[in-house]
Amino acid sequence: MSQEISEIYTEEFFVNMGPQHPSTHGVLRLLLRMDGEVVMDMVPHIGYLHRSLEKIAENRTYLQYIPFTDRIDYVSSMFCNQSFCMAVEKLANIPVPERAEYIRIIMVELNRIASHLIWLGTFSLDLGAITPFLYCFREREKILDLLEMTCGQRMTFNYMRVGGVSRDITAEFIPLAKDFVKYFLPRVDEYEDILTNNPIFLSRTKGIGLLDQKTAIDNGVTGPSLRATGLKWDLRKDEPYSIYDRFEFDIPTGKNSDVWDRYMVRIKEMRESLKIVQQALDGLPEGPIKTKTPAVFKPPAGEVYSRIEAPRGEMGFYIVSDGSPKPYRVKIRTGSFSNLTVLSLISRGWKIADLVAIFGSLDVVLPEVDR
Repeated sequence: MSQEISEIYTEEFFVNMGPQHPSTHGVLRLLLRMDGEVVMDMVPHIGYLHRSLEKIAENRTYLQYIPFTDRIDYVSSMFCNQSFCMAVEKLANIPVPERAEYIRIIMVELNRIASHLIWLGTFSLDLGAITPFLYCFREREKILDLLEMTCGQRMTFNYMRVGGVSRDITAEFIPLAKDFVKYFLPRVDEYEDILTNNPIFLSRTKGIGLLDQKTAIDNGVTGPSLRATGLKWDLRKDEPYSIYDRFEFDIPTGKNSDVWDRYMVRIKEMRESLKIVQQALDGLPEGPIKTKTPAVFKPPAGEVYSRIEAPRGEMGFYIVSDGSPKPYRVKIRTGSFSNLTVLSLISRGWKIADLVAIFGSLDVVLPEVDR
């Protein structure tokens, strides 16, 4: 009696995820090649949000372009301001007063926490946890209150200027900022109580989306996604800029380079940012907040590249000057663009539900990608 052997044949198909999908965190289209629920390959399609920010720089003066930097990464505008202003200061050899440097550090580190809170809240929501989303936005509001008190804006801050900052902090700012530092540290513990060892959260993140160190370096990955591979690389320590060399803080790293490690690195980074803010508040000196620059500002001809450690990784501005009031060429380097390049590599073989967690763990902000 012959035994019939039946085989099941599957057929691959293509699925569009986005550009309207909520878990793509912006107008990103992922073209998925699927076998059932398994992602066989994936191509990210960008360009739905392109605004020609680099070209606009050639048609604005250096000072007029500062508000446009706010829109590069609307979640962490202070970093965009700082990166551009530092590049111009380096190009024209403009000093920054001590008090302005301290204020800049306070603002960007508060903004780093606010950015990580946006990430943590939306990442948790992607995985089905609603409570952390509400908690994270509760704390973020307090940070935005402090930043609004300083510059009048809650998102596109437009606060930093070439040679310093636009205005001094108010008398109420320092005590309120110190109160926030005391208030926020237990809140981070609260987030961890909900997520870190939660069995459901662990099953969605542990061992998922592994990114080895060599692949990360080869693709230009920076920031928390790189440090999660175990590489202790942070521009604030490895190429100190501003006055970061005056502060004591650690650089968190991961071990397994999975989704959970990328989560944990950012949790720890919020604690380290609190340390920096506290030290900067304690050491804030008196003095001017801006170096005077000419109304018609013309830096010398030349080229310069300046980079900082932003929440999503290295952010840098390459500027070519021809000696006129407007840049001849501006090129922007952002963390999200490089980090997005590894998404297809670390998503193959996982299911769509895992893809949501993997993509969320990279913390991509689409305006940074479409420049």
